[in-house]
Amino acid sequence: MNNFQHSIAFLGLVCLLFIGCDKERTTNLELKVPTLPEESYDYVTEQEDLTFLTLPSAELIGSIIETEFGEIFIGSSAPKIRTEVSSNESATLGRVLFYDPILSKNNSIACASCHAQSKAFSDGVKSSVGFGGAMTPRNSMAFPNLAFNNNFFWDSRQNSLGSLISEPITNHIEMGMEDFDELIKKINDQAYYPELFYEAYGTTEVTQENIGLAITDFLASITSTETTFDRAIEDDFAEYTELQKLGMALFFSTKTQCSSCHAGVNFAADDGQGSEYQITSGTANIGLDVNYEDNGMTAGQFKIPSLRNIALTAPYMHDGRFETLRAVLDHYNGKVQPHANLDDKLINNGIPQRLNLSSLELDALEAFLHTLTDTELMTNPKFSNPFL
Repeated sequence: MNNFQHSIAFLGLVCLLFIGCDKERTTNLELKVPTLPEESYDYVTEQEDLTFLTLPSAELIGSIIETEFGEIFIGSSAPKIRTEVSSNESATLGRVLFYDPILSKNNSIACASCHAQSKAFSDGVKSSVGFGGAMTPRNSMAFPNLAFNNNFFWDSRQNSLGSLISEPITNHIEMGMEDFDELIKKINDQAYYPELFYEAYGTTEVTQENIGLAITDFLASITSTETTFDRAIEDDFAEYTELQKLGMALFFSTKTQCSSCHAGVNFAADDGQGSEYQITSGTANIGLDVNYEDNGMTAGQFKIPSLRNIALTAPYMHDGRFETLRAVLDHYNGKVQPHANLDDKLINNGIPQRLNLSSLELDALEAFLHTLTDTELMTNPKFSNPFL
């Protein structure tokens, strides 16, 4: 073997050693121990009184209010199937699991990696990065009042909060734990879990069922009820600016019909039993394309999301194509495409709607949407990362 061949062989050995070390690094990251308060946060008491009938804005459901811009009808919303939080201890365990990267194949990705509290539990990018560096095909959805959702994911393929938990964990792109027995072993190997499981369920046994229940309880406890909109209702919107009032009037008007799709106090699809969007599981084709590469539920239908905290969850739509709220409004204002399955509400005289809103009216709508932000949710310690 000549010197050149020796050099190549040496470089090859170095590369193999580097790859091996890198693989070891990604599969054996230094894992932290969660820091939890001596007394668990109260996840249950607030939930006991939290129904859409007791939220401040609920008194407006199905009623008409008057503003200087005319009468506004706050659309009603069909009853929701509510997911209850079973106990503070179960939700506490769920919080730890939600933020723990050991739930991924190589200990690099936690549920919270794609659902950050500071971004209303979205992640601020078009496509999320999975455990192996691959990109997810769709934008990560935010978490506004998940306990009151009837359908989940952009294609509404799951219809209960508990049923969605295992999908990201076992997904070959997202977290990669295709064998739940392997995940259970990893959890059992962590010294901080036996006590958490025992406090939650009276046993240290780790099962797929109690992993799912714990995360479900934590997600169900994440509620958004302290927006400017919620507070303003108590004083007849006295704290609203004139621009915000104009935006609210436009949002609930027959001219824009925004509230016909984003209905009720959660500003989401009215998809409950007997509701308008029940058959489509809360999805609609909003004319993003004439031909869709991703057809969603079917024929270009994607979930109509809640608008709570919408100002924090850019980019928008299932593929993150719109970087700003203004771009979303511009779409509805004059760029809806003539898809064969376009939602009827977006058709006017047989063609896609053209609202032709002025720049001031678009500014007003955007200002109103910003009043749906719940800043308290973004900083509440009981929803924060216990590993920091």
